[in-house]
Amino acid sequence: MSNFGNQYARFGSTVARADAQAIDQGLRSYMLSIYNYMTIGVAVTGLAAFFIYTLSITTPGAADAVQTLRGGVALTQFGYTLFVSPLKWVIMFAPLGLVFFLGFRVQTMSVAAAQGVFWLYAALVGVSLATIFMIYTHASITRVFFITAATFGALSLYGYTTSKSLSAWGSFLFMGLVGILIASIVNIFLASSALQFAISVIGVLVFAGLTAYDTQKLKEEYIYALDGADQATIGRSAIMGALTLYLDFINLFTMLLQLFGQKND
Repeated sequence: MSNFGNQYARFGSTVARADAQAIDQGLRSYMLSIYNYMTIGVAVTGLAAFFIYTLSITTPGAADAVQTLRGGVALTQFGYTLFVSPLKWVIMFAPLGLVFFLGFRVQTMSVAAAQGVFWLYAALVGVSLATIFMIYTHASITRVFFITAATFGALSLYGYTTSKSLSAWGSFLFMGLVGILIASIVNIFLASSALQFAISVIGVLVFAGLTAYDTQKLKEEYIYALDGADQATIGRSAIMGALTLYLDFINLFTMLLQLFGQKND
């Protein structure tokens, strides 16, 4: 009887290990798809931003120059329409509307449609970010991008591997996010450099924390809710997870750029 019990215990532990390995393999595949989507999204944003920038600027005095900027460049009619005319408000808020659309409709979309909306959103963010090439030197943009990538990678790895629950960070980070949003809207009208500096410093801390917090949350989401789900559900959830980490990365990048980016003369 004792021998039977030992054999049963060994059989039970083998099954448990097999289940744990299956979950671990599924989790790795799920997180890898999230990081792949996010990376492609960032690449789409960067390419769109630089492409729009090249169409928007020219040399001062050129036939297609409409408005001269600092740094030895001028806006073309295309650039003026995007970034000076009232259309600039559409460019600014269109990505926000698309995020809400994806958030509310993703569960009714196919995985391919959700991917398409995500790529479109990343491209629209790139259009709105094209102005950073007019404000900051290309060398400083590159430097801050790699700083952001290294910081994001370290924080996301911490969120994935730590055994400490980061759930207590949630309410604090959410309040910080709301505060940043309100202060940014107010500063549109105040144009205060001191307030912008404070927003950037707090923003770096908030989005650094969100990177680790969101990574752990996505990991737990798979373990407790998505393990064993159909591929369509997992695929849609991976896209939304990629959107979450993409927003953390882009916002961390812009906050760091405002702090450490070198502006054109």
